[in-house]
Amino acid sequence: MESGSVKQYKRILLKLSGEVFKGELSYGIDPAIVDNIAAQIKDLFDIGTEIGVVIGGGNIFRGLSEGAKGMDRTSADHMGMLATVMNSLALQDLLEKRDVPTRVQSAIQIHQVAEPYIRRRAIRHLEKKRVVIFAAGTGNPFFSTDTAAALRANEINAEVILKATKVDGVYDRDPVKNLGAKRFEELTYREVIEKNLEVMDLTAITLCMDNNLPIVVFDLNKTGNIFKAVMGESIGTHIRG
Repeated sequence: MESGSVKQYKRILLKLSGEVFKGELSYGIDPAIVDNIAAQIKDLFDIGTEIGVVIGGGNIFRGLSEGAKGMDRTSADHMGMLATVMNSLALQDLLEKRDVPTRVQSAIQIHQVAEPYIRRRAIRHLEKKRVVIFAAGTGNPFFSTDTAAALRANEINAEVILKATKVDGVYDRDPVKNLGAKRFEELTYREVIEKNLEVMDLTAITLCMDNNLPIVVFDLNKTGNIFKAVMGESIGTHIRG
């Protein structure tokens, strides 16, 4: 990979948590927050980066949330998948307002609002410089959107997963609750598993490890960090073999 003024990664998978979309709201979507994310994606689009996106649904509904207590897990997870579709459509709308061609591909069939997920079609969209937003997780209950991100990243031959979070990397303890928490600059997949670090779930980490797919975890709240991550700058925590 080249350095300097040339971008580090050509094709990426950007993983966004649904919680980020609500901003300071108790739940739902804050258009200003999503528009800021759209502006950062536009910066990548302008330099020719091929961009896939996976978004969680925790700002609306999550199968493992308090709101799902007592519900059948499969039904709850399907509701969570629909929440990711809503987030995907919100991001698509704000990207297209910035003249960024976008496609939403859903792992569950919902033809009126999104294409079905078809790997070859997704890759063709990327080659045509369209941002592809992968909605509805893997389409299966019991799998997180982190696993969906790892799966889609491998399927589209992304060079990296950029996991945008509310903190500036991976810590040994919750940095919000522990002032002495230590931030890691680099980790191996094995270290993430052995230290039981809450980066992505075990299935997602294992999938990345098996396919040697690097992960960069960084703070989304600092505008420009997505661009810096794509350019290979030393931000956040880098996870690799």
